[in-house]
Amino acid sequence: MAGGLVATGHVRVSDAAARMLREGGNAYDAAVAAGFAAAVAEPMYTSLGGGGFLLARTAAGREVVFDFFADSPGRGLDEQMLEPHFVPMTVHFPASDQVFNIGLGSVAVPGTLRGLLHVHAELGRMPLGRVVAPATAMARDGVVLTAHQAYVIRLLDPINTLCQAGRSLYAPGGRTLGEGEILYNPDLADFLGSLPDSARDFYEGPVSQAIARDMLEGRGLLTGADLRGYRVIERDPLVVDYRGHRLLTNPPPSAGGSLVAMALSLWDAGRAPDRAWGSPAHLCQLVAVMEQVDRSREDAAAAFRNRRASGGTTHVSVSDEEGNAASMTVSNGEGSGYVAPGTGIMLNNMLGEDDLHPEGFHASPPGGRVASMMSPSVVLRDGKLRLILGSGGSKRIRTALLQVVTAALDFEMGVRDAVEASRLHWDGECVQVEPGFPPASLEVLGDGWPVNAWEERNLYFGGVHAVDPANGAAAGDPRRDGSGLVVSR
Repeated sequence: MAGGLVATGHVRVSDAAARMLREGGNAYDAAVAAGFAAAVAEPMYTSLGGGGFLLARTAAGREVVFDFFADSPGRGLDEQMLEPHFVPMTVHFPASDQVFNIGLGSVAVPGTLRGLLHVHAELGRMPLGRVVAPATAMARDGVVLTAHQAYVIRLLDPINTLCQAGRSLYAPGGRTLGEGEILYNPDLADFLGSLPDSARDFYEGPVSQAIARDMLEGRGLLTGADLRGYRVIERDPLVVDYRGHRLLTNPPPSAGGSLVAMALSLWDAGRAPDRAWGSPAHLCQLVAVMEQVDRSREDAAAAFRNRRASGGTTHVSVSDEEGNAASMTVSNGEGSGYVAPGTGIMLNNMLGEDDLHPEGFHASPPGGRVASMMSPSVVLRDGKLRLILGSGGSKRIRTALLQVVTAALDFEMGVRDAVEASRLHWDGECVQVEPGFPPASLEVLGDGWPVNAWEERNLYFGGVHAVDPANGAAAGDPRRDGSGLVVSR
């Protein structure tokens, strides 16, 4: 008998979640264990110093989004007297370069640590020590880097090595860690082993004071008042009806869920019953929908207009045998390069992307929740769980989810085929296309839009980790080293 389903961004993270289910925990114990484990095993995508969201749909029918994304910093600080510390950093992706700003002035108020503890207290049932045990062991004993992780660490090397604590973690001995080498984080192991006391220190005690002191001396905006004042917000999910299904997703002030909802509505309105996956009609309609959503997003996502969507992001999807569902997306941006003293936790750079701040950096008042494109989602059919999914990928989150949801529901693909199917993305100027679509379809697509054909699948196109409780299947996205497990009790 299946004890549950798990899909995450790393096999060790999936193992941590599966262990909770095997030991009698529920989907929320498993998701929280995965969240802590991901902070160890996927440090380029998430951190306890970042932010995220968990959408819960309990077996009893409770539906809630736990919003533990970042706040704008600066409470109690005279920003007029401060020029924030920014360091421009260029990441060289295969198809283009992108500039991010890192440094102490890029750090927003972190929420992931408090969020995971809040969800555990609200919905978990296992002792906290057992839930964090897999992550603690990984941090102390080390994680062997895969080829994918080594690639991302190389991409973000200027961030990882900005401070001495980062260099000790990612470039011990002066050389960046590579594939097959082991990443150790003993400070994080000690921090995890001391929870919940260490969390109080992080937000209200000695660690908080050390962070605030470093920020003041280093021209950062994060203050002790910011950390003390941070709170998890519980929200009602955004609900979307789609062809006999009910989609639950992330509500405002985050923009991602609204954009996914808009895309599905436009897709449904233009759906041709005789269309086949990969056909010219399919690809042209996909791009038309993406283009229309892109044109409309200023109205649909006004809260996002001068705020930031996260880049380095991962996702966790879990269901248990009782019918509980957890869909959690977490991020650290690209990381600020600043590691909180004595914790092994790199803080986020949620304030550091200039293209998403057209009105200027630090325009939002202190204490406001930063908006995001993250869209953890659950799909129901006749009140029963059909899909649990979410993705990383910033602006590509909405297009990745559109393609996976429609592949599963409209084209009746199994969840693994839906996740692994080739994707495309309208970036505002041209259609970025993965390999795998019929050449004849791409030729027709090229008559209407500029097309940039990639030679391989890439993390650029998102990382959808999804489970299908209706069919007992799980799939991690290979674009981001994903892992899906069917758990037996």
